[in-house]
Amino acid sequence: MSTLFTPLKIRSIELKNRLVVSPMCQYSAEDGYANDWHLVHLGSRAVGGAALVISEATAVSPEGRISPADLGLWKDGHIDFLKRITSFIEQQGSVAGIQLAHAGRKSSIQVSWKGGESLTPENGGWKTLAPSAVAFKEGDLVPEELSLSEVKRIIGDFKRAAERALKAGFKVIELHGAHGYLIHEFLSPLSNFRKDDYGGSFENRIRFLLEITEAVRSVWPEELPLFVRISATDWVENGWTERDSVKLASVLKTKGVDLIDCSTGGNITGVRIPLKPMYQAGFAESIRKETGILTGAVGLITTSEEAESLIAEGRADAVFIAREFLRDPYFAHRAADELKAGAQWPVQYERAKRK
Repeated sequence: MSTLFTPLKIRSIELKNRLVVSPMCQYSAEDGYANDWHLVHLGSRAVGGAALVISEATAVSPEGRISPADLGLWKDGHIDFLKRITSFIEQQGSVAGIQLAHAGRKSSIQVSWKGGESLTPENGGWKTLAPSAVAFKEGDLVPEELSLSEVKRIIGDFKRAAERALKAGFKVIELHGAHGYLIHEFLSPLSNFRKDDYGGSFENRIRFLLEITEAVRSVWPEELPLFVRISATDWVENGWTERDSVKLASVLKTKGVDLIDCSTGGNITGVRIPLKPMYQAGFAESIRKETGILTGAVGLITTSEEAESLIAEGRADAVFIAREFLRDPYFAHRAADELKAGAQWPVQYERAKRK
């Protein structure tokens, strides 16, 4: 029997299998509003059999967007169309999740297929914010160091976005603490040079994430799951490490976090990452074994056999897949066929199912 297609219960939510559509930026929104592209993109992966479909990094404030075309949840007007999407996902027997994010110093850039360069306020961008006034790379805007009052405001932005996510019908929230965006910028000593309570020691550098977690958990129902995505390592000396991630996961577990989504990197340029199939799975395995918290493995997982092995060998509790779901929205159905799991197809598609 396939372990990949066994259910996973987290609080009151039961995932029908262990396959998760990882958040993938679409850069197709206007003023933060979702539209038909997002409905079809996310909805088709639910039709395709994924147990949990997580929307792309969704900005908690306008200046928290990566690009002007990011999804947002900083105002009530964003709720209605998202509610249409979550309703459709649930009709397919899947669970709708949302990733709440603030891009920090990596915000205010043009969408990738238009060059991805930094946008100044004069050409459609905005002032960027970060723990410290250090740009991500040469040529980027130098961010403004956040004041303590601005730190508190952003924590409140996450809380208000969580309240809107609930109204929009999402059943899982993931906090984006990876890939060099704002939360990761606070965590890593390579981007956080603050001298106050949010910088310096490990305890101080994780404070921002802990306060966001507590704020979100205060309004997110007890029966619904809360995930955190982290970059488990910066891949460079004197940066954020695997040991730091284990320590952080232990603390987050006490704050009401249910699962750690284990990615890596993104905070520093010029880093050599040992790319190969499942190259990040070891971090999910370490965190799971050392802390007892649920983990999700992500990164160059492209086959049903790879995904199955991660669950069967106890290396992770869920498999987060991104690019393979872009290539094949029906990856979950294909995997079920290949693993002889006998997953149920939508009745509209049954006549195409191989006997």
